[in-house]
Amino acid sequence: MDSRRTPVKKALNLLLLLALVPSLFSLLPRLEAERPGPVVLVMDGKALEEEARSRGESFLEAFRRYQAQGVVGVSLYESTVRDWVDRGSLLLKRGLELKEEGLPARPGWFYLKGDKGLLDLLQTAYTLPTHALPGYLGFPIDPSFLPALYDPSLAQALKTAGAYLVYRPSNHPLRVLREDLIPKEADAVVFAGTEALGFPHRLEEAKALVRVPVAWIEGTPQEGFNAFQEAGVLRLFSLKPEWQLTLKPKEAADKFVLAARERGHQLLYLRPYPYPVDTALFLNRLKEELAASHIPLGVPRVRTFTPSPLRHLAWVGVLSGLSLLGLGLSAYGPLVAGLLLLFALGYGGSQGGALLAALVFPTLGFLGPRNGLWMWLRSLGYALAGVVFLSALGSTPGAVLGLTPFKGVFLTLIVPPLLVLYSFLPKDFKEALSRLFHHPLRLGEVGFGVLGLALLALALLRRGNDAPIVPDWELKLRALLQEAMVRPRFKEVFGHAVFLLALFLPWPRWVQNALLGVAAVGMASILNTFSHFHTPLPISFFRVINGAVLGLALGGIGVILGRRLLRWWWG
Repeated sequence: MDSRRTPVKKALNLLLLLALVPSLFSLLPRLEAERPGPVVLVMDGKALEEEARSRGESFLEAFRRYQAQGVVGVSLYESTVRDWVDRGSLLLKRGLELKEEGLPARPGWFYLKGDKGLLDLLQTAYTLPTHALPGYLGFPIDPSFLPALYDPSLAQALKTAGAYLVYRPSNHPLRVLREDLIPKEADAVVFAGTEALGFPHRLEEAKALVRVPVAWIEGTPQEGFNAFQEAGVLRLFSLKPEWQLTLKPKEAADKFVLAARERGHQLLYLRPYPYPVDTALFLNRLKEELAASHIPLGVPRVRTFTPSPLRHLAWVGVLSGLSLLGLGLSAYGPLVAGLLLLFALGYGGSQGGALLAALVFPTLGFLGPRNGLWMWLRSLGYALAGVVFLSALGSTPGAVLGLTPFKGVFLTLIVPPLLVLYSFLPKDFKEALSRLFHHPLRLGEVGFGVLGLALLALALLRRGNDAPIVPDWELKLRALLQEAMVRPRFKEVFGHAVFLLALFLPWPRWVQNALLGVAAVGMASILNTFSHFHTPLPISFFRVINGAVLGLALGGIGVILGRRLLRWWWG
């Protein structure tokens, strides 16, 4: 039966290879758009204003001080009524107070007095009734925290000083979306809070007012943001103030450099430290490391591209791989392949092809003969082919910007190892399961089983720096590796190492199967790495290569030590 399938498998592998060529060419537009830099250093406006007050400086003077240190960008927040009161431009009084002064004010209302031009603007800024008194403007609710435009003279002065001006408007259901809401001096818009301007019912109206690029803040989803993609999207990285204070200046700077180098961020949004000496260290380290990474400072450009029509030919490769999986599984292979196809299309939707590639290709190398290093090379080759197809089908502008995350990231780590373990079942799996059920357990076998399950669970649970199980020593090791190279993922390093241990040490068959199941997590992690489309392709590629090299070295050492241990144990 297998000999009759061999010509079919060869034909499918040939189709797979042929599909790789146009799929690779389809990635060129994305590669062109992902060129790193230029980036701009942007100082947070609220932090700058607070620091300026504490030093007796004006906002502009404080900005010039940082401008001399290489920070050419600054954010200008939309003021609230309370901000204008704090600056002395407005006076807020309750209606009852004015009534006691003899004015015909309305009890329970709130009245503003001050700059007449500002009051005229505020009178039409909200969908609220107003009550005018000589020198006062009244509102039925406390207007303290209503958005109240910006200081046009400050915006003009900052622009004249050469600032890259980032404006931060606020959304509010009571505000009127007016033409002068966004300063004409603004170079980019970053929405304040967790909602885009005009969310939820006035997005089209707000979109017409935003004529400059908008910035997507990593880790801070903003409702309604996708409506503004037509204006162009920039990627912004910042650290939460409370987290930054737990980091030394060097550590914080390295995180910003990593974001620019390995995740394509263009706006590095900074906040000063409480002590000027720490801020200076932070900025100097940041500029030095950006220069060492060949990332220029300058005006960031909107990264967009038109996906190549050649990408659709990747479906030929994906379906060829799926057919190889169906032929390679001894038990109900075609049925499993069909169910995978239906699941990927139903769950992944427009990303169904990319998801199918991520689920299938880490498995294919495990279906052939266990011929030592060739099996590892075969598995790595199939995984890299899957990377090309996944990237070709999944690389859309929204995915590369991080606006549309890949659907099924966790599945890419759990389904391939399960498929690999399933592939070890013989065709007559009922008899095999019966033998397994009646097999007398030994303490050593139980220990190996528990260890294998623990390793598998550890690999799946500890995803990312904020995973629940990431020891401090590993975080420090990650930091050291990041300084030396594009840091590989530990799942890949240990997956390659376990692969060699499984193939080159004399394990019982069931132990070898279990180890190969763990090794499959490493191969699946390769596809998982590339499913994070916001990471530039070259970075993901070098991450995988470094993981393979380190994994081979670690596995080779493990094999040598394992063989010596066995010789000692058996005398």
